[in-house]
Amino acid sequence: SSPSPSAAPTPPSAPAADPPAVVPPTAPARKTDLVPAPAEPKPGDAKIRFVADPLGDGAILATSAGLAGIMELVLSTGEIRPQQIDASFNNNSLLPFDRAAISQTIDPNASLFSGVGLYTAVGFAVLDPILSGFRDGREAALVDAVMYAQAASITLGITDIAKVAVRRPRPIAYIDRDKYLAQGGLAATYDNTSTDSAMSFVSGHAATTATISSVATYLAFARSPNTARPWITLAGGVLLTGFVSYERVRAGAHFPSDVIAGALAGTGVGLVVTHLHREDRVQQRPIWVGFAPANGGGMMSLSGRF
Repeated sequence: SSPSPSAAPTPPSAPAADPPAVVPPTAPARKTDLVPAPAEPKPGDAKIRFVADPLGDGAILATSAGLAGIMELVLSTGEIRPQQIDASFNNNSLLPFDRAAISQTIDPNASLFSGVGLYTAVGFAVLDPILSGFRDGREAALVDAVMYAQAASITLGITDIAKVAVRRPRPIAYIDRDKYLAQGGLAATYDNTSTDSAMSFVSGHAATTATISSVATYLAFARSPNTARPWITLAGGVLLTGFVSYERVRAGAHFPSDVIAGALAGTGVGLVVTHLHREDRVQQRPIWVGFAPANGGGMMSLSGRF
């Protein structure tokens, strides 16, 4: 018999839906969808930049340069009476490594050589910002120029303050005194009248050269960390500072302790000034919120550095 017209054929049953696939934690989809990469690179991958504030840095530069310049003018007048070597002072009371400075034969060319070394450093401080401008743009050139000028002016101010405060006789003053005594003069009547002859501590030449060298080295390591440039800069700075310091001692202008103190002070000022201008380009967000579509809805994830 024929089937009843009212009876409809039974449709085949629909196949059961497959369970949603589990995304492994290391799958690319999970990395890009559930935990989105930060919009900025990691701090270790960021390029270090340096910034300067026109008002703040301008005030510091004007103050330090103005103070140093005025002190240099005051010292040049000779109005500050130099400290005299005490009549009863025994040269053997000097630091052991300083005694050689007053028993040496003064090199007449040493002062010229130390000046050449100092102006070589100053010339590099002028040239390096120009090179930074070609490599990293106008802003880098301006900021570098500010850092060099600021560090050098602060160093000059510090060394001048130390010279006026300590007023240590230069080695040449001890040598002149010994010659005076050898010619029959009395220690009590020896009179040192030159203001500059009592400006031994600290060495401004060594301090300024070390300051410029430390600024240049810091910038080289920050901007070219994986090249030979920072190591060449470091080696050149150390050699130049050592050369200037040695020639200042050979000129009878400073004791070894003067140039050591100057180099340490200059290095410290250069590093601190440059470091305070450093600003990492990347400032990571501590928390990231990610959204991703999921089967029948969506998913949200929370990640970050805690």
